Amino acid sequence: MNVSAPNRGRRFGTRARPATGRVDRLLAPFAGLFHRLLDRIDLGLEAGAIEASLPDGTDRVLGGRAEGPVAIVEITSWRALIRLAMGGSAGWYVAWSLGEWRSPDPVPLFDLFMRNRGPLGEAGRSRGPMRAVRRLWHLLRRNHRSGARRNIEFHYDLGNDFYSLWLDPGMTYSSALFEEPISAAQSLEDAQATKLRAALDRTATKPGDTILEIGCGWGSFAEIAAGAGVKVHGITLSAEQKRAVEARMAAAGLDGVTVSLTDYRDVTGQYDAVASIEMVEAVGEEFWPAYLQAIARALKPGGRAAIQYIAIDDAIFHAYANNVDFIQRFVFPGGMLLSESRFRAIAEANGLGWHDQRDFGLHYAETLKRWRAAFDVAVAAGRLPAEFDRHFVDLWRYYLMYCEGGFRGGGIHVAQVTLIKGG
Repeated sequence: MNVSAPNRGRRFGTRARPATGRVDRLLAPFAGLFHRLLDRIDLGLEAGAIEASLPDGTDRVLGGRAEGPVAIVEITSWRALIRLAMGGSAGWYVAWSLGEWRSPDPVPLFDLFMRNRGPLGEAGRSRGPMRAVRRLWHLLRRNHRSGARRNIEFHYDLGNDFYSLWLDPGMTYSSALFEEPISAAQSLEDAQATKLRAALDRTATKPGDTILEIGCGWGSFAEIAAGAGVKVHGITLSAEQKRAVEARMAAAGLDGVTVSLTDYRDVTGQYDAVASIEMVEAVGEEFWPAYLQAIARALKPGGRAAIQYIAIDDAIFHAYANNVDFIQRFVFPGGMLLSESRFRAIAEANGLGWHDQRDFGLHYAETLKRWRAAFDVAVAAGRLPAEFDRHFVDLWRYYLMYCEGGFRGGGIHVAQVTLIKGG
């Protein structure tokens, strides 16, 4: 078990004060304004519905015009709607953490907001001074060399003992690839191995070849590749992960894997192939050219890069990129999902042909559902390290539900693609 700083869980969550009864009494005369805000949300729900109970004792059904998920939401304080209007998805999380709204299952609500992303417009995004403040904060978390290391440490150096409680036994922190139709009969571990083999197959490597893995995680891909006789150089910015990979390879008796604390921009030498599984989300739009240039430099002519990435609908990318969402604010500073069209254009401009794209967004929804179930079991059994307090546990569970809803709503998807260097 690895030991991290004693405050590793306490930097997450919120310490804001819950709304008092006095505040809600002061807001009561303005109930009509809050109902007008709900009217706008109602108009934006073209599919699915929200069954809402409100602080003034009324019940409303929003949407319900076409089939889709139905979310049950109890808003206990009008302040929840103020936080949503001013702070977007980050403000909505704060309201949830303070008990200003609740739901027996928030996943359908997150699904609805993503499924209706076009007609809802800016309903889930911050605005006014709050947007400006959060944009400034996000800019200060840019992924230049020192910033990237700090951001990776914030998320991944929570400790191997934490992640091992709810990831599959292979410690793979990215979407699995299930057999279709997706079935509970297939284990997450098996689906993760399928995904890793699919990525390895894309590299078209053979025994004795070399792969650069950008963002090696806890070594699950490297172990499969090394077991096939391929040499792997894994790079990471997480000291926790580096130690875990080295221990894993030693335990498996695999000497074809090396791992280093290296920024992708500092990679030297050439390789037969590159693999990068859900690392590019930690790069940021500003640095996509540098990331793809690093891949192009590292590949031999004709070499292949297997990339797994998460992308957001191009139609809402501009609005997303000009805001700071819940995940960027509370879970993964510096993170950004891809605009597939923009990223592909940069790849092709750097001599990397885009081939054999496969999308499997609902597989990620299932992966997140499995992770949350395992996380809940660990929490109920009291197995989380003591420094992870209730604020952290609540935030992490919300994060898993928020992401699951986003994939179910179709506005974000995960894909694998093969980039081939022209030669």
